[in-house]
Amino acid sequence: MKDAKFYNKLEDNKVQCKLCAFNCFISENKVGNCRVRKNIDGKLYSLVYGKAVTVAVDPIEKKPLFHFAPGTKTLSYSTVGCNFHCRYCQNWTISQPENISGENISPQQMVELAKKYNTQGISHTYTEPTIFYEYAYDIAKLANKEKLYNVWVTNGYINKKPLKEIAPYLDAANVDLKAFSKQFYQSVCLAPDIKPVLETIKRMHKLGIHIEITNLVIPGFNDKKSNIEKLVNWVAKLDENIPLHFSKFHPDYKMADLKPTPLKVLEKAHKIAKGAGLKYVYLGNIPTDKSNTYCPNCGELLIERKMNQVDYKLKNNNCFKCSANVPVRGLKYK
Repeated sequence: MKDAKFYNKLEDNKVQCKLCAFNCFISENKVGNCRVRKNIDGKLYSLVYGKAVTVAVDPIEKKPLFHFAPGTKTLSYSTVGCNFHCRYCQNWTISQPENISGENISPQQMVELAKKYNTQGISHTYTEPTIFYEYAYDIAKLANKEKLYNVWVTNGYINKKPLKEIAPYLDAANVDLKAFSKQFYQSVCLAPDIKPVLETIKRMHKLGIHIEITNLVIPGFNDKKSNIEKLVNWVAKLDENIPLHFSKFHPDYKMADLKPTPLKVLEKAHKIAKGAGLKYVYLGNIPTDKSNTYCPNCGELLIERKMNQVDYKLKNNNCFKCSANVPVRGLKYK
């Protein structure tokens, strides 16, 4: 266990957790919505500090991040637990656990593992890094000192103060914007609202964290043209250079009876996004040339992604043909 950050003590040994936008009121000997933060004698503790349930080496493109440190390897890890309860979660066995589990790996040991496997950074991912904040924060600080990058793969439900505190150590983030619908968040993710996610994206952008956004397109739930249009127009208004990933849905967990997303639905979403002015739109979880990066000015192929191989033709973040600027961070890591 570890003393938790960001909570208020209340009467009768109750506490209010202020880490994420659920802002849970937690009675003594109870846990919050994430089930990994517990009130013990009027103090809040993290039950998963130092307990890594998953550790693996991934290509950075798997996060997915296409405009950050292309072609590099990242050490990915998580603990159990999540503040969302998405009905389609593919990691539900670790995000929705009945018990706390995991291997004891200290922050220092995690950084040493990243160096041992010759990765260029660490990704806080798989479940939701917000709920293992104290663990992620300590790892991120040590990784930063060792010149390793830090990546945050998140649902975006973190509150303003915790985000601001960890921001100096976060290099990049992929935020799941699950739908542009409050009703979707409530019925499918069991989260109160979409607004905290939008605020997190805007704050990350303002803080200078490299952002990419992923939208998992689920047939019959968030694939309507109107929903896609609202989502892409909001992103375009914030910054037309933000990479947007539309991913194919694979049936799982409590939505295993649905069908996978047809390619034509993803291609339609891609067309709508490009029409809204977004310069970098990608399709994920499906073999297609729309996982490559093309110059938004002349159309030249600049970054080609095939399986785990990445080839790029950028010169100081400029197109080699027309010299147009293409925002890709971390080319030096190749």
